[in-house]
Amino acid sequence: MRIGLFFGSFNPIHHGHLIIANHIVNNDLVDQVWFVVSPLNPFKDSKDLISEYIRLHLTSVAIEGMNKFRVVDVEFKLPRPSYTINTLEKLKDIYPEEEFSLIVGGDSYQNIHRWREGSRILTDYKILVYQRKGFDNSKMERDKVAFIEAPLIEISSTEIRKMIKVGMNIRYYVPDSVVEEIDKSRLYRK
Repeated sequence: MRIGLFFGSFNPIHHGHLIIANHIVNNDLVDQVWFVVSPLNPFKDSKDLISEYIRLHLTSVAIEGMNKFRVVDVEFKLPRPSYTINTLEKLKDIYPEEEFSLIVGGDSYQNIHRWREGSRILTDYKILVYQRKGFDNSKMERDKVAFIEAPLIEISSTEIRKMIKVGMNIRYYVPDSVVEEIDKSRLYRK
């Protein structure tokens, strides 16, 4: 099976993530999208990061009922910070019959040379790059890289967290089920 791995902190997951994943599945680029919740991204500040188990739960709630989506916690069992190459190797060990591709934004793709063993990732794995505003990846074409014209949704988890802190309504930014969980547990408050 062709599996698209969508890595992220998902702090919290929002409609932008879900629309990209749905677009990739709908256009038959993969058979399933697996959301890989990263406990600690080496390139991100962790000060606003809530528990990985809560983020895993929010992501699970967000994709409930979507049979082509799955949430995986494989990075929870790996050393931190989370390095994509380590996760890919672990997933290949666990699921040797699956064909894995990475789903990344144009901003992340431009920085892939900074990733641990980024050149090996570029050589060994197919990468699906969805375009991001302000990032031109046209000069970075490679054999196993496909550029996707997915809907461009300008939503960020950072902005959602800021909205929550000041008491703004985040409905329509995240699935209603996620809003309910955030409100019930008073997540991301001051």
